[in-house]
Amino acid sequence: MSQPQLNQSDFERMEYMQSDAEKIAGESTSYWKDAWRRFRKNKLALFGVFIILFLGVMSFAGESISGHNYYDNDLMMANQSPSAEHWFGTDNLGRDIFARTWYGAKISLFIGLMAAFIDVLIGIIWGSVSGYLGGKVDEYMMRVADILSGVPYLLVVILLMVVMKPGLWTMIIAMTITGWINMARIVRGEVMRLKNEEYVLAAKSLGASSYRILSKHLIPNTLGPILVTLTLTIPTAIFTEAFLSFLGLGVPAPRASWGTMSSDAIAALQYYPYQLFFPAFFICLTMLAFNLIGDGLRDALDPKDRR
Repeated sequence: MSQPQLNQSDFERMEYMQSDAEKIAGESTSYWKDAWRRFRKNKLALFGVFIILFLGVMSFAGESISGHNYYDNDLMMANQSPSAEHWFGTDNLGRDIFARTWYGAKISLFIGLMAAFIDVLIGIIWGSVSGYLGGKVDEYMMRVADILSGVPYLLVVILLMVVMKPGLWTMIIAMTITGWINMARIVRGEVMRLKNEEYVLAAKSLGASSYRILSKHLIPNTLGPILVTLTLTIPTAIFTEAFLSFLGLGVPAPRASWGTMSSDAIAALQYYPYQLFFPAFFICLTMLAFNLIGDGLRDALDPKDRR
């Protein structure tokens, strides 16, 4: 069977433009835009964000919604079960637990966020300087961190409570004396990994100062692990505050936190379990929400999962 013959008229010439070679078929996206896109697809992480926003709003609006103050006591209304007037019931002094729960949310969230912020600030400075300079400086700085991490945490808190006046800031300072060490080690490891990259060597060859290299190149590229660690540090600080308050080392009366409410309710647990249920439930819910956010950020910021 003979093959069909092709001639010049069977072909059509295609025009080629140099600009066509530079066109990008897909939409370009940055690292953070891609991370946000993947984070939005994580339903559990978004659920955690919704919980934190809800708790934040209620910590300011909850007391006014209840129609009661967190410190008002009425012994005639002591140990009342949840009702239409007192949605979460009352405690042994007749104080409205609903109002105290949301005021306690404000105190507990403030302590957790502030302690985590200070931990991040100190940890970034200490870890980045230690990892970037290396050598003897790194050796001395990390030995200081090792010594501090070996000091019993509860002993530090008790000594501070004796030396300083018990209060909100005393507890935050006690938490942050050794709380920054984990963040410092994470930042140090990331900086040591990145400081020999080509873009850092290029910045050095162009005469960039150490401060500029750290602030413009190294620290921004460690934000992924920093954000993940931050979201896991906040629930740890909230739980630590609850633990210290449970031991009687928390915020002094008449202020209330979830920890102090749990401590006050433990004596009446057998007869009035609802007094412990509400603060304990919101402690667990907050820790769950931050852990869900942390897991979502870890997955979203992992460059190995980029598609």
